Amino acid sequence: MEYTINIRGQLVDLGQPRVMGIINVTPDSFYDGSRCQSVDAIAARARQIAAEGAAIIDVGACSTRPGGELASEADEMARLRWALPVVRRAVHDAVISVDTFRPDVARMAVEELGADIINDVGSPAVSAVAMFRMVSRLRVPYILMSSQPTLREMLLTFAEQVQQLRDLGQKDIILDPGFGFGKTLEQNYAVMNRLEELLVMELPLLVGVSRKSMVSRLLGTSPAEALNGTTVLHTVALQKGASILRVHDVRAAVECCRLFGQLKIED
Repeated sequence: MEYTINIRGQLVDLGQPRVMGIINVTPDSFYDGSRCQSVDAIAARARQIAAEGAAIIDVGACSTRPGGELASEADEMARLRWALPVVRRAVHDAVISVDTFRPDVARMAVEELGADIINDVGSPAVSAVAMFRMVSRLRVPYILMSSQPTLREMLLTFAEQVQQLRDLGQKDIILDPGFGFGKTLEQNYAVMNRLEELLVMELPLLVGVSRKSMVSRLLGTSPAEALNGTTVLHTVALQKGASILRVHDVRAAVECCRLFGQLKIED
C-alpha cells in the first residue's frame, strides 16, 4: 500500500520502506550499542544514522526493557532537553522521533524541542486517552504500539484506538505491533507470521525487532550477536508489508530495504 505522513508540512512517502535509527540517552537500555551518554557520542551516533541512510532518528530517554526501572518523568525530560538539541545540531534536517509513553514529555518534546513524531511505547500506568488527546493537539504523526498478545486482540484494540484518535482529529497514525511487549516468545512469532493481516487497518506498520530477545533467546545468543537473526526478521516483515523498520544497525537495514525494493521492481 502507498502511504504518506506529514512532517512539518512536508509529505514523506512511505511507499518505499524507511529505516528509523535508534539513539538511547539512557544508561540501561537492553542493547549497549545504542546507548549514548555524552554530547560527542550523541552527535556521532546521529551523524552515523543519517550517513547510513535512515529517514528518521528515534531518541529514547526512558528505557522500557523488561525488568528495568523506569526513569522518572523529570529525568526523562532532562535527558531529552540535553540530547535533542545535540541531534538537531548534528543533523539539522533530521526527522526526529521521540520514544515516550508520557503525555507531558510528548508535549515538551514537540513544543519546546521541535520533535517531529511521537513514538508511544505505552504503559499500563498511563492513560492511553491522555496521550491520544495530547498528540491530537500537537498534530504530529503518532506511532501507536500494541502490547496485546495475539493478532485478534491486537486488531480489536487497534480498531477501537484508531477510532478514538480519528474522533480527536489525529491525522497521521502508524501502527506498531509491539514485538517484545506483553508477548511470549511464541506469541511474538505468531504475530510476525500473520503480520500482513494488520494491513486491513489501512495504516503504515512499524516493526521493531532489532536485537530483541525474540531473536537472541530463540538462537541461544546475546543481543550483541543477534544482527543476522534481526535481518532475517526484517526481510520477513518487509515481505508482509512493513513500512518502517526501527533498528540499531542502520546500514544493514537500509541494505535489506534496497534489496527488497529491487525484488519488487523486478516482480
